[in-house]
Amino acid sequence: MPRGRVKKEGPESGEDSDEYRKRRDRNNLAVKRSRVKSKQRTQETMNRVNELRNENIILEEKVKTLTKELGFLKELFLAHASNTASKSKFDGVDLQKLLADTTESSNSSSVTDSANAENT
Repeated sequence: MPRGRVKKEGPESGEDSDEYRKRRDRNNLAVKRSRVKSKQRTQETMNRVNELRNENIILEEKVKTLTKELGFLKELFLAHASNTASKSKFDGVDLQKLLADTTESSNSSSVTDSANAENT
């Protein structure tokens, strides 16, 4: 018998007593509920991790797109500002169409992001 435990003497002592059985049953139910809650919390955490990973991938793609757009716009600005030989790179390019395409791709990625957010 482990230290610190005192064996009860009397008619109610023993594993067959109703009180002992009730306590054991209540404890078993409590343990079962605790394990279910723990599994549920773990599953919710894993779901949240997956959602955040997917969101991160989408945001990284958006950063790449915006970085490319920024580079293009900087180059365009510098070419326009300097009005030198680099301007010839843009000769024959329909800038309005190109800017419209860039705006549409930015908007479509925003629409895609919104649709993805609604699906999660």
